[in-house]
Parts: sequence; C-alpha cells; structure tokens
Amino acid sequence: MNPAALNLEEILRILPHRYPFLLVDRILEIQPGEFVRGLKNVTFNEGFFQGHFPGRPVMPGVLILEALGQTGGVLAYSTFPEAHGRMIYFMSLEKVKFRQPVVPGDQLVMELSSLHRSSRAWKMDGKAFVDGKLVAQAEMTAAVAQA
Repeated sequence: MNPAALNLEEILRILPHRYPFLLVDRILEIQPGEFVRGLKNVTFNEGFFQGHFPGRPVMPGVLILEALGQTGGVLAYSTFPEAHGRMIYFMSLEKVKFRQPVVPGDQLVMELSSLHRSSRAWKMDGKAFVDGKLVAQAEMTAAVAQA
C-alpha cells in the first residue's frame, strides 16, 4: 500500500462499503494517524439525483458527510490495522455547516485531520471542497465497534 495515495482497488480492501454506497473514489494523500485527502467524482448517474431534485440535481448534505466519514474511515483503518474486519460508526457530528451546493460534474475533495483519539474513538476535523472552495465542514467522532 502506497502511503501517499490509494486507488479504488486499495480502498475496497480497506472499507466495507460497496456500490451504491461507496462515496470515495481515490485517496490522494494519507499520513496515518494525522491526515487524509480523498476524492469523490460526482456524476449525474448517481441514483440520488433522480429525486434530489428533479431538474436541479444537488448532492444531499448527509451524503457529503458520509463521504467525509468514509474518507476518515480510511485514515482510521490505516492507522489501526487491528480494526480491520470491525465496523466504525459515527458517534457524533458537531459544527456541521454546508456552504454551497455540490452538483453533477463536481469533484468533491475531502480533507480530514485528527483532533483526538483514544483506543476506541476518534475525533476528526473534516472539510469538503469543490474547486478549492469550502462546501461543507464538520467535526466528526467515530468509534470502532467491539469485536
């Protein structure tokens, strides 16, 4: 595994998510324990655009948060190999803000930095960007499920 970047095949070996719910296409940069930057190509073919919203497709904010969470999951699994095979679940979302819509054709770049971690829980600062502009942000806490 290249510590600087991960392709989709490598992401699939790390995350339990699969189509249609895998929301990370590539990891651009990773520093285990510290930082991760991931990419999601947003296409009109995404199923949620059929109903959100007809004639004016907008990526649901909760899915932007999920994409951030999955990118953070790559950081967590890469930092704690003993967590492989165990689920990581959101515990809390704080300071959530949506700044502008994400639409088909956008490339969503997710950046997460570690704020605090313990043996089971991890708090990260997450930011999502399109064309260098901040579109969403949140402080996210997740926990590794007991074996």
